[in-house]
Amino acid sequence: MNQSIDTKILSEKIHFRKIVDGKSVDLFLLKNKNGLIMSVTNYGAKIVSFFVPDKNGKLVDIVLGHPSIDEYLESQEPYFGAICGRTGNRIAKGQFTLEGVNYQLVINNGPNNLHGGPKGFHAVVWDAEQIDEQRLKLTYLSKDGEEGFPGNLKTTVTYTLTDDNALQIDYHAVTNRTTILNLTNHSYFNLSGAGDPSIGDHLLQINADTYLPTDETAIPLGKPETVEGTPMDFRNLFEIGKRINDPFSQLIIGNGYDHTYVLNKKGNELSFCAKAVSPKTGIVMEVHTTEPGVQLYTGNWMTGKFEAKDGKRYPQRSAFCLETQHYPDSINQTEYPTVILRPGDTFMSQTIFTFR
Repeated sequence: MNQSIDTKILSEKIHFRKIVDGKSVDLFLLKNKNGLIMSVTNYGAKIVSFFVPDKNGKLVDIVLGHPSIDEYLESQEPYFGAICGRTGNRIAKGQFTLEGVNYQLVINNGPNNLHGGPKGFHAVVWDAEQIDEQRLKLTYLSKDGEEGFPGNLKTTVTYTLTDDNALQIDYHAVTNRTTILNLTNHSYFNLSGAGDPSIGDHLLQINADTYLPTDETAIPLGKPETVEGTPMDFRNLFEIGKRINDPFSQLIIGNGYDHTYVLNKKGNELSFCAKAVSPKTGIVMEVHTTEPGVQLYTGNWMTGKFEAKDGKRYPQRSAFCLETQHYPDSINQTEYPTVILRPGDTFMSQTIFTFR
């Protein structure tokens, strides 16, 4: 255990203690026997810091975030480290039909609904239970009609720091009325350390032969297309920044990578999703998931205009996200894996980030 980091996080708890929407917010500390340390706030179930050892054994904070709850409440980047829901990613025009009923969600991203709306799961206070020093259980009851979604939905997310240096995220949800659900964690990673100015030198591999091209509003056009022969190809380790400015229509639309990759897998098995490597720190992150897809986002719209943790700034493309999830707009594209959850059914999902 690195006592100085441990002490630093504990001292920061005072900056996260606040009453928000009538509920208590706090900062929770997780650590494993090998010295990995992670802090989480129950506001948005957000991962605030995550220290993992580099090639020299020095602990490096690899996620972007803020030093206080007040800054999270006013953040220009509201999804730092958050659980996004009820539906992560986008729904076209915020509209869908379910069991013959038409629903209209809040429009908060161009013409579309993004990450469940402005008061989605990233912007509510979860009930927190620290099971032990390696596990934190977070629960939220989203009431019928909240952000326009039907049904009382009870969601539980459990963060576990395992002793094989992995962050395991387990999702569980039930509803009393048919609804839609697409949960993800939206951590912004920089394996060279939060505040390093670019992830362009990171090597990335994604276990996907195809991806979902989008229209200019980031809604998938329909069928997956091959990555072969395009800058979207990460089937083998390749520098993120090498082709990001290529004159390729999908990169122009997204101002970089902001696309769902269709993972090579069978059903909902836990399988290899992605791998990322920082050449500066030697930190390797491997991702396994039960989800059918992963959204690669390369921080294309970050501005660096505010100071964050340790007084550092986060300029454009100084982080990447690997958001394991179902596909965007699935409720309106019947050929995609379903995001419908019915009473009596249980939604379960798992994603594991392993570090070495």
